[in-house]
Amino acid sequence: MTELEVTTEHTAAALADGSAQLIDVREGYERDAGHIAGSRHIALGDIAAEAETIDRDRPVIFQCHVGSRSLMAAQAFRQAGFDAWSMAGGLERWEQEGRPVASGA
Repeated sequence: MTELEVTTEHTAAALADGSAQLIDVREGYERDAGHIAGSRHIALGDIAAEAETIDRDRPVIFQCHVGSRSLMAAQAFRQAGFDAWSMAGGLERWEQEGRPVASGA
């Protein structure tokens, strides 16, 4: 893990207590196949245009399929002054750990 990454366990706890925002940066078709309930979808290609809609006062955790795209988003947002993180291992690790995945949009 890098200094920009948080665990799936940390992410699940932050979602449960509302202490962080979770943003899914995968493509729409990927999200339709399954996503983490409570996450917000902003495809990586749209993230810069949507930056103003993300709350700067709360930590933001980015999530993708295996963790590479979310790491890019976290790096960019950290440089822009956000308390930004990437969920290590992405949705793949989340599912491997038996955590719930919602289907549909």
